Amino acid sequence: MIRHSKTLLLVSLVASPWLVCAAAEPGFTPLFNGKDLSGWKLAAKKGEGYGVKDGVIYCAKGGGGNLYTEKEFGDFILRFDFKLEEGSNNGLGIRAPLEGDAAYVGMELQILDDSVAEKKYGKLRPAQFHGSVYDVVPAKRGALKAPGEWNSQEVACQGRNVKVTLNGQVILDTNLNKIQDAAVLLKHPGLLRDRGHIGFLGHNDYVEFRNIRIMEVKTSERDNTPPAGFTALFNGKGLANWKGLLASPNDNPAKRAQLPPDKLAEEQKKADENMRAHWKAEDGVLVFDGKGLSLATQKDYGNFELLVDWKIHDKGDSGIYVRGTPQIQIWDPNDEKGNARKLGSGGLFNNKKNPADPLKLADKPVGEWNRFRIVMVGERLHVFLNNELVVNNTILENYWERDKPVYPTGQIELQNHGNKLYFKNIYIRELPSSPQQQASVK
Repeated sequence: MIRHSKTLLLVSLVASPWLVCAAAEPGFTPLFNGKDLSGWKLAAKKGEGYGVKDGVIYCAKGGGGNLYTEKEFGDFILRFDFKLEEGSNNGLGIRAPLEGDAAYVGMELQILDDSVAEKKYGKLRPAQFHGSVYDVVPAKRGALKAPGEWNSQEVACQGRNVKVTLNGQVILDTNLNKIQDAAVLLKHPGLLRDRGHIGFLGHNDYVEFRNIRIMEVKTSERDNTPPAGFTALFNGKGLANWKGLLASPNDNPAKRAQLPPDKLAEEQKKADENMRAHWKAEDGVLVFDGKGLSLATQKDYGNFELLVDWKIHDKGDSGIYVRGTPQIQIWDPNDEKGNARKLGSGGLFNNKKNPADPLKLADKPVGEWNRFRIVMVGERLHVFLNNELVVNNTILENYWERDKPVYPTGQIELQNHGNKLYFKNIYIRELPSSPQQQASVK
């Protein structure tokens, strides 16, 4: 979908040399019954939206909106046929939420008549042509048929790998982990979603779709086994990669930096003894007994993508410090006597000038496992909680030194407030740092 400053999704397209009956294709399930829009939901309707005629879904001219599957999908192979008119412009949303612009909060793959696109819209960037991850990863050109002819596409998504085949030619084959440009990651948090809806993203042009079918690719996840591109910070067996957090006032990065080496070593020894007394690996879970100090990584990190699974009890209160700075909040949103105020977890609790509250409540019931996906680039953060974006491109303020930006590097900490806590599946993927972030805290 051509627009100003927009990003597209990941798609993979495979061609059929003849018309395929979706219902008869082994392993695939039809997403369209050929009669009506059962199983689909229209969001942000424009004009007449979408309709069905003669066995096809069409996006109405002068209308459209986002037509999404009611069901969410993670890893899959999607096949469909589409037919464009001259100048038609649409998009394919994948792993997208129902709300917001799929090109940013989800992923969008361009659907576009390339033949007259630049005549209609002016000079395009390479990643704005058909099949591209919109404005992020360009697709190869030349496989698209002329307006008025049917095209066959396949979109194969498994983990961070996205492959698009159009009319039998692979036009895009990319690993999203290779996208490490800071501006792109901050602008397009949805690239990192691992699950969501599939949809057609109408942009006022007439387009037809048919033979829409999908094969879900089942993938098993083993606890404490990192996905491709990530490193495990917890191995499920012990406290390797971790150290105790120094007691106050030296829990402050600026204060720690001022300690003489011998004093720092002495304080660290005490903290490590405290860690071993109160943090344990039990049945693949990192368990805190509620009595000691917080936990910190041995290593400092600058820019990164971090996954953390966590679980609390009633009235639980915890958080994740990044670069030694508080904090991405964890708490029981139903604790009427606490500070949660039914806001939910994931917010940047100590922010004063910038947003502190999460965008939505995405916590699972207390006692169930939750998952954070935290992306830190420069001084800004995205936070996903249970695959919902609860912090979007927000500055994390320096709690310790309010007149300074957040530190360029620092340890990751698992905070406690005297509650029993549980963590597992702690994985990190380091991202390039700017020259300024190479400097240590002064």
